Amino acid sequence: MAGKLHFDLVSPERLLLSEDVDMVVAPGVEGEFGVLLGHAPLVTVLRPGVVSVHDEKAVRRIFVRGGFAEVNAAGLTVLAEEAFDLAEVNVEVLNQRIKNAEEDLADAQTDAARTAAQANLEGLRVIRDSL
Repeated sequence: MAGKLHFDLVSPERLLLSEDVDMVVAPGVEGEFGVLLGHAPLVTVLRPGVVSVHDEKAVRRIFVRGGFAEVNAAGLTVLAEEAFDLAEVNVEVLNQRIKNAEEDLADAQTDAARTAAQANLEGLRVIRDSL
């Protein structure tokens, strides 16, 4: 490939990734989209899902729980509500979190509590399904 795309992935806690890559595939609210060097400018909302970062060595898969993506002349920046590398997920801990979230949903007493519990459970299931 003639050039590399600069990619920054930022969560509220820290800068997770800042490097030049071949391609990034991200989970937009209107569907997945790929970004290569020279992509047209774009700003979009992200849904919970996996950002796949491609370079000549491997594909790195990072879960994001929503956020925003901006493509401009400098590259691609993803501002994620929450993000972590799927390679670091402990499946047993995740399964326990799903079980706890199911119990929280069943125990929810108000509409607000049900909505929050449902959103948490759906996000955890997206992570599990991404593994």
